[in-house]
Amino acid sequence: SSTSPPQQALIIREGEKMQVNAEEVVVGDLVEIKGGDRVPADLRIISAHGCKVDNSSLTGESEPQTRSPDFTHDNPLETRNITFFSTNCVEGTARGVVVATGDRTVMGRIATLASGLEVGKTPIAKEIEHFIHLITGVAVFLGISFFILSLILGYSWLEAVIFLIGIIVANVPEGLLATVTVCLTLTAKRMARKNCLVKNLEAVETLGSTSTICSDKTGTLTQNRMTVAHMWFDNQIHEADTTEDQSGASFDKSSLTWAALARIAALCNRAVFKAGNDNIPVLKRDVAGDASESALLKCIELSCGSVKAVREKNKKVAEIPFNSTNKYQLSIHETEDASDNRYMLVMKGAPERILDVCSTILIQGKEQPLDEELKEAFQNAYLELGGLGERVLGFCHYYFPEELHPKGFAFDTEDVNFKTENMCFVGLMSMIDPPRAAVPDAVGKCRSAGIKVIMVTGDHPITAKAIAKGVGIISEGNETVEDIAARLNIPVSQVNPRDAKACVIHGTDLKEMDTDLMDEILQNHTEIVFARTSPQQKLIIVEGCQRQGAIVAVTGDGVNDSPALKKADIGVAMGIAGSDVSKQAADMILLDDNFASIVTGVEEGRLIFDNLKKSIAYTLTSNIPEITPFLLFIMANIPLPLGTITILCIDLGTDMVPAISLAYEAAESDIMKRQPRNPRTDKLVNERLISMAYGQIGGQRHCMCTYLHCTYLHCTYLQCTDKHCTYLHCTYLQCTDKHCTYLHCTYLPCTYLPCTYLHCTYLHCTYLHCTYLQNKILIFGLFEETALAAFLSYCPGMDIALRMYPLKPSWWFCAFPYSFLIFIYDEIRKLILRRHPGGWVEKESYY
Repeated sequence: SSTSPPQQALIIREGEKMQVNAEEVVVGDLVEIKGGDRVPADLRIISAHGCKVDNSSLTGESEPQTRSPDFTHDNPLETRNITFFSTNCVEGTARGVVVATGDRTVMGRIATLASGLEVGKTPIAKEIEHFIHLITGVAVFLGISFFILSLILGYSWLEAVIFLIGIIVANVPEGLLATVTVCLTLTAKRMARKNCLVKNLEAVETLGSTSTICSDKTGTLTQNRMTVAHMWFDNQIHEADTTEDQSGASFDKSSLTWAALARIAALCNRAVFKAGNDNIPVLKRDVAGDASESALLKCIELSCGSVKAVREKNKKVAEIPFNSTNKYQLSIHETEDASDNRYMLVMKGAPERILDVCSTILIQGKEQPLDEELKEAFQNAYLELGGLGERVLGFCHYYFPEELHPKGFAFDTEDVNFKTENMCFVGLMSMIDPPRAAVPDAVGKCRSAGIKVIMVTGDHPITAKAIAKGVGIISEGNETVEDIAARLNIPVSQVNPRDAKACVIHGTDLKEMDTDLMDEILQNHTEIVFARTSPQQKLIIVEGCQRQGAIVAVTGDGVNDSPALKKADIGVAMGIAGSDVSKQAADMILLDDNFASIVTGVEEGRLIFDNLKKSIAYTLTSNIPEITPFLLFIMANIPLPLGTITILCIDLGTDMVPAISLAYEAAESDIMKRQPRNPRTDKLVNERLISMAYGQIGGQRHCMCTYLHCTYLHCTYLQCTDKHCTYLHCTYLQCTDKHCTYLHCTYLPCTYLPCTYLHCTYLHCTYLHCTYLQNKILIFGLFEETALAAFLSYCPGMDIALRMYPLKPSWWFCAFPYSFLIFIYDEIRKLILRRHPGGWVEKESYY
């Protein structure tokens, strides 16, 4: 496969321009960049002409940022005279001196910050380690105890060691590792079909344990494309359709004022659709131009038809591009009416700047004087749209009198020779990066699942707050401290912060905040937005949440998110818009860039934890029937019904497929209504699970196996030809009958019948109402373990290899009454659980 060519940079050394590889750029080089170039190093701008850079991957701002030689802010990330390595120049030109390269650039420092972080164990790894320590401790304690006891009772060293090994083997669930790995792999595969690509298997369960999600805004909660949201014309605010599929409400487009506003937005606009896009839906077309102009272009193309046709009818003759000094852009066009030889000036820019050059306003297609009442209406509309976090632009036009500027007049945009005042104000258009359609519902599901969603963004606080309200991170009716102060008309300092459920924290305030204040904010506010945050601060926020004992998931797509993605318990990167750095730092990648996919991940993560519990509970139920025969043999000299090899046949043979099949179980009905599990108290293996596996179901299975063993002993005693053989000593060492050997070893695998197994499926739901029969692997597991037990019993040569012999057909049916009793017992337990939720039965048996 061909590799991409190295990035090039245009530099000036010793007065000569030369093209070099970006890696050869050194500090002090003078670099030239233009629209479309990738910045090769951190540059200090010394001259610029209409230069704009896309900093979205670094700061989270979806709008391209103007670059100029002016020092505008103490924060390097916000000042206009610095451009950063690996950001893109979207338009204009600039020259800058290289001030940092490689790891010393801002991007390099972020990458170093991410790579230097130590990542702890995942919650599931801690749980499995806890369980292994627990079970190993029990196994070794019992093994050594009975090793000593067997020596005291007079057994030989060899026999005592065999007992020791047998008890340890009977205690340890050998199939656990395979079961856990298969369960996690199956879930990861299932999630991949739902657009969640899992890089680290253990991350599957971590997402299910998540109690806090710190989400980036741009590209994660929003669509990462500026879209026209509102228009103000005819003294009225109109709502545009910002939905991804254009299914929202539309406004009345019959007004002549709207026609004039649309014409200005189409003409005073340098954005164009890229070639070969004609058959693609308008909203998905690639555009050459900045984000705001692209939004206007798509809005007019959808509402009024071909923008290209409008531009061809109104040929451009002169233009003054937007710059930060003027804060406006204007262009002069010929009018489309052949009989009208006047030139038309169209202008857009900062609303207050546009209003200053206007003396009239267009209402219902007619010009009216711009009086104080209309100015106040404009001001109210501007404040309302700005308060929604939208970027507002003003639009005006002016028709030059033919006698002043006749056909063919040479307009000079350098030394302006035309009038730029007393124009006619037409209206306002506001743009926003709209939320993704599925996000509000996903945030609602997270809230009902007890998960706290925090927005962490580099964007402006007003915009961040507006999006947070739009997606439900700040829910309806919840106020911030500033909202309460404004409502009560009192200073912010007089408001008790605890009265506000929601809060918006600025990055500057976060910088001066100590650990205690940070902890207090995270504890007392349920809905939090952090705006204007740096990569280092995102890391501090994640660490703050983890100090509260939360399992933290971080979602993001930019390079600035990578340290937080690495530090979080689980990092979730965006697959489409995400940077390579963020994908490398993350544990999971959302292939469709949709925050709503996280909810799917949470549900799958909780499901795998539930199913692992069921698998472990099922595996542990065999421990009691496997251990007690050894104990009875040592203490009461009752013939040993099974050996170490037989136990391994059960644990790694008949038990394996049924245990794995529980990974295919469907979710319990309340899975997304529970609170997130507390990692300190809600363990994978807890007292109730041990009680159920060892005490209740394990005890019942032990009774069943003992009954079968006694039935067998009784039969072999009656058949035994040795007159000196006593009932309890009819062992394979003393009896000449070939059936009176390890035949009873065959019984244990054969007693694992369906009802013993199915008690580990649904923990709440009755078998008669649950859909457990839909789990085809579970049904296969039932037949597999029965078939394997039959194979071990009847296959020729097993008497030599494993000392297992054919069973009489009638002996297979001895286990059915016990299986039926286990079934009835579990159905009654579940009935009580449903009738008395939270009662003592649930506390003792619902694991």
